[in-house]
Amino acid sequence: MTIYHFVGIKGSGMSALAQILHDMDYEVQGSDVDKYFFTQKSLEDSNIKILPFGRENIQENMHVIAGNAFPDTHEEIEEAMNLGIPVTRYHKFLGDFMQKFTSVAVTGAHGKTSTTGLLSHVIKGAKPTSFLIGDGTGKGEKDAEYFVFEACEYRRHFLSYFPDYAIMTNIDFDHPDYFANVDDVFSAFQEMAMQVKKGIIACGDDEQLQKIQAKVPVLFYGFAEENDFQARNVTTDPTGTTFDVFVRNEFDATFKIPTFGDHNILNALGVIAICHYEDIDTSVVQEQLSSFKGVKRRFSEKEAGTQILIDDYAHHPTEIKATLDSARQKYPDKEIIAVFQPHTFTRTQTFLAEFAESLGLADKVYLCEIFGSARENHGKLSINDLRDKIDNAEIIDEHQTDPLLEHDNSVLIFMGAGDVQKFQAAYEEKLNNKVMKD
Repeated sequence: MTIYHFVGIKGSGMSALAQILHDMDYEVQGSDVDKYFFTQKSLEDSNIKILPFGRENIQENMHVIAGNAFPDTHEEIEEAMNLGIPVTRYHKFLGDFMQKFTSVAVTGAHGKTSTTGLLSHVIKGAKPTSFLIGDGTGKGEKDAEYFVFEACEYRRHFLSYFPDYAIMTNIDFDHPDYFANVDDVFSAFQEMAMQVKKGIIACGDDEQLQKIQAKVPVLFYGFAEENDFQARNVTTDPTGTTFDVFVRNEFDATFKIPTFGDHNILNALGVIAICHYEDIDTSVVQEQLSSFKGVKRRFSEKEAGTQILIDDYAHHPTEIKATLDSARQKYPDKEIIAVFQPHTFTRTQTFLAEFAESLGLADKVYLCEIFGSARENHGKLSINDLRDKIDNAEIIDEHQTDPLLEHDNSVLIFMGAGDVQKFQAAYEEKLNNKVMKD
C-alpha cells in the first residue's frame, strides 16, 4: 500500500490535505521541524504520524508530497529523487486531486480562509463535501460530490488549478517579496480566471475584479446596484448581521450571519451566489449560514475577566481595518486595543504608512517585534519605525505584557500571521496568576 509522506506536514495547506487523504482511508504520515504549530493538533487528533526531518523517513513504498517552502535540495526530497520515488509538489497534487469532484476554488488577497470555511459549511448541508481550508483544516468525504478549497495566489501557485468554479473575493497588492505591484497581482488572477471551467463569482465592488475576463460566465456580488447579487437593508443586533439579497434587482431572500462587518457580508454573498448557481435550496443556505462557527484564527474570541481576547490572522492593512471594524460593530461600547505583530520585513517596509493608518483606528496600539519568514529573517527596518508613525503606540515583549492589564472592560485583538499567539498565551498566563493571587 502506498504511503503518502508529507514533507512539511505542519504547513496549513499540507496539514489539511493530509487530513483529507487520511479521512479517505489512505495511509498518511509526514515530517517537519520540532517547533509547535497550531495546525498539528488536528493531525495528532487523527493519529497521523509526525516525524522530525531525516533521510531515513523516505522508504520505497512512498509517494512524497513536498511543501512549497522546501527546495529540491531538502534532504528528504533529495533522498526520494535518488530512490526514484514519486515527488509531487503540494499545489500540483491538489490540482490533480480536485478533478474527481465539482471543485470550487476560493481565492483573493483577503478573505480566502473565512469564505472557504463558510462555503464548505453551507454546501455540506446539502451535498457530501470535502474541503481544504487555509487554517489547517481538512475533511475528506468518501462519497463527496463537491471539493471546496482555498487557492493561494502567492508565487502564482493557484495556476496549478483548473477548478469548475472560482470565488474571487478581491485583488490587492500583497506579498511584495514576489509581486511587483497590484498590476502584477491582477495579471496572476487574470491568468487563473482563464482556467476556470464553469463560472466565476467575483466581488463587483472591487475595482480590480471589475476588469476580470474569462471564457465562462462571471457573476458579480456586492453592495452596489449593478451587481448580479446585491446586499440591501443591512441591520445588526448583538447576535449578528441580517441582510436582504436581491438577484438582478429582484428580492431573493433574507439571510442572517453570526458575524459583523461589511467583509463578512461580502463573503456570505459570494457563497449565496454560487449556491444559487448550483441550485442548492435557499432554506439550507439560510440555516447553514446562521450556524457557522468560524475558522481558526479569524476573530476567535474568548472572555478573560472583564476583557474580550480575540485572535486574528490579520497581517495586511486592509485586513486590520476589517478586523477593527468588526470589533467596533460587535462591541460599540468597549475600548478596542490592537496588539499587532508585523509579518515579514518586506511587507512591513512596503506598507509602513498603511499599517500606521489602519492600526490608528484602534483606541490603543501595542506592537510586537517583526516576525521574519523562512525566506527573510532580518531587514533594515525595525519595529521602532512603525511605532514612530503611530500616536501613543508602545512596544511589548512576550515576557512583559503587564501594560495590557490596564485595559479593563476592553477588547484586546492579537493580530498577525506569525506567532502572535505566544503573546496572547503569555498574557493569559499572567491573568490566571493574577486571579490566583487575588
